[in-house]
This record gives sequence, structure tokens and C-alpha cells, in this order.
Amino acid sequence: MNKKKIINDPVYGFISIPSELIFDLIEHPYFQRLRYIKQLGMTHLVYPGALHTRFHHALGAMHLMGMAIETLQSKGHNITPEEQEAVTIAILLHDIGHGPFSHALEQTIVEGISHEDISSLFMDRLNETFDGQLTMAIDIFKDNYHKKFLHQLVSSQLDMDRMDYLTRDSYFTGVSEGVISFDRISKMLNVKDDQVVVEEKGIYSIEKFLVARRLMYWQVYLHKTVIAGEQLLSKILERARELALTGEELFATPALSYFLNNNIEIKTFIHSNADLDTFASLDDTDIMSAIKVWGAHDDFILSTLCRNLTNRKLYQVEISNTPPTDEVVAELVEQTMDQYGVNEDEASYFVFTDTITNKAYKVGDGSIRILMKDGSVQDITTASDHSNLEPLAKTVKKYILCYIKGL
Repeated sequence: MNKKKIINDPVYGFISIPSELIFDLIEHPYFQRLRYIKQLGMTHLVYPGALHTRFHHALGAMHLMGMAIETLQSKGHNITPEEQEAVTIAILLHDIGHGPFSHALEQTIVEGISHEDISSLFMDRLNETFDGQLTMAIDIFKDNYHKKFLHQLVSSQLDMDRMDYLTRDSYFTGVSEGVISFDRISKMLNVKDDQVVVEEKGIYSIEKFLVARRLMYWQVYLHKTVIAGEQLLSKILERARELALTGEELFATPALSYFLNNNIEIKTFIHSNADLDTFASLDDTDIMSAIKVWGAHDDFILSTLCRNLTNRKLYQVEISNTPPTDEVVAELVEQTMDQYGVNEDEASYFVFTDTITNKAYKVGDGSIRILMKDGSVQDITTASDHSNLEPLAKTVKKYILCYIKGL
């Protein structure tokens, strides 16, 4: 069988699958599942084009990794064919542990465990399936490999993951502020003292990269209507699980039913093949099929929330720099109890508060290093003459108030 396939990607053009092992990994059901998990959760409710998937993103990150490795090799850095394949596998599989709707339901399906941890579990399982051929890739992914710069290409503040998702998400949302010079950044990469660095002449591309990331967070990832959709989705799963754990029978696919009816703890999940196998069959379609059916359920709260989501009647969301006053929240809760005939606990599905944070850049471990012309290495915030970069390193925290419309 010819496994040297070429994929036509709308962002980069033709993407080549570099080896037979990588082709086999892409063909595996664990990876094919990513076709049915949206990259941006509920963002399509605001930007209708944002229907691309984790499958697209993983292939794009794999392509960018190939470009980066080719650049580093051309500059005299010794990266063996085995290491090249391993780091490519590490980036290809970095998001394989995402659950339905990506970040929107993280910690909701399985509490206390991140998608990176689940990705690691999937990679360990695949390594067994492929007779240990993923050992080096796993070491790179977990930062246990002696060439530390390879891990930085997979996970850092200038990794192939971020380079692809900014490029891809701006393309599919149509938000031009997120466009970055991925090709120029790739050509400016280098290695100094086992650390990924960017040559000084690429500094302006890095500045644009950081500003673009900040703008994408406020304009796309943390857009108030996106938050409204994702909070509504989360509340639906919360209510469904509450009902299921009290014995209420709910329509659900076998995979979703398993996670609704069982409190899965981290230790159990990590050591249970059954938990991981069931998670591997869970994607966006499980959630949406249930929500469509639950829209006619006898439980008023569940059916109302589900109908609101399918009909795009989202929460009203107010974002501010200060938390809403207790009086304002109490008034909304009182109105909800009167209008819908629910008690105070049940009103929390219709009125609640939360916080969001945005930090475009973190100085320190994993920071973006600039290789100056004199051979010294500086952090981007000190190497740049762009006065706006310093504020990007500060965490911005905002408070959100969500309540059902019509109160």
C-alpha cells in the first residue's frame, strides 16, 4: 500500500505525510476521532466559518514541524531521521486527548485531568500497539529527551501548536488580526545552548505573533458570545449528570451514558483501560445528539437549556473589570425564581458568575528567546523596543455575569 499521501490543506496547500508510521497513526481510530471534535468549541455561534476540527489542526502543526526541522537542519543542527520522525509524531498527537468541543467541556467529562494528560495516556497505549516505536516521541512530549529544544518545538510559548492554531483559527473565523508570519518565523528559528531561539532579524514577526495572540483571545476565544455558548453547554452537562446520578434515565449514546452515570476519578481513569476506551469513542456528535433529544425532556431546567442552545438563545453575558455586586446577582436570582418557578439552587443554572483570564506571554520558563547579532540571548520583552510587549506579560482578569435573557 502506498502510504506517501498528500493532503490538500486550505491554509498551507499540500501537506505531505512524511513516513509510513505517521500514516498508520493518522489512520488509527484514536486519531480519526479528531475529525469529529471542533477545534473552537462553540465559536461557530459567533463566527460561522469556525467549523474546523482538531484533525485539521494536528495535521497543520505536523506540517509546520516539518518546516521548522528543515530550517534547523539547514543551519547545521544535528537532528537524526529518528528524532525528526519522533518530534513530528509528538506534535501530531499532542491534542489527541481532547474531549468533545475541545476546551469547552474540559474538566466536565472527567474532572481533574487535562487533555494533555489524556493525550499522554493515548500515546502510551499507541506505543504498545506499535511495538514501542513511539518511545522517543513520548520522551520528547514529556520533556524527558536529552535534546530539550525538540520538546520546545512541541510545547512552549513559540511552539508549532500555537503557530498553527493562530494561523488556522484566524483563517476560518475571518479575523485578520490573528494572522501571523508563520513562514518567516519558521525560517528565523535556531538553537543556542539546547534552547530554541529566534534570530534577531525575526523580532518584528515575534512581536506581531504576541500581539495577534492577545487580540485573538479577546476577539475570538474569549468573545462574550462564545463564552455564553460554552457556559450553556457546560451547564447542560452539569444538569444532565445531576439527574443521571439521582437515577433519572436519560437518552445518551453508550459512551456519554458511561460518563454521565459514573463519577470518574483521576486515579481510576489513569489506570482503567475501560475508561480510556470509552473516552476514545466520545466526540461532539454524542453530545449534540443527546442535547437534541433532551430538549423534550420532562425536567424543565434540562429541556429549557437544551432548547436554548439548539435555537441559539444564549445567556446574556456582561464582562467587567470588577465583580458584579451581590445585590445585582441576588436580584437576578429572585427574578429567575419568580419567572420560572425554581428554587434558589436550581436558579444557579440560569444566573451565575465566573472569571476569565488572558495572559499573552509568560516571562521565564519556556519564554521566547531572541538570538542577538553579538551572540547573546535575550527575552523578547527586553530585546524588543516595542513598549506594548511588557503589558502582554501581565495577567488580565475579568469578571463575567451570565443570566438567561428575558429577566
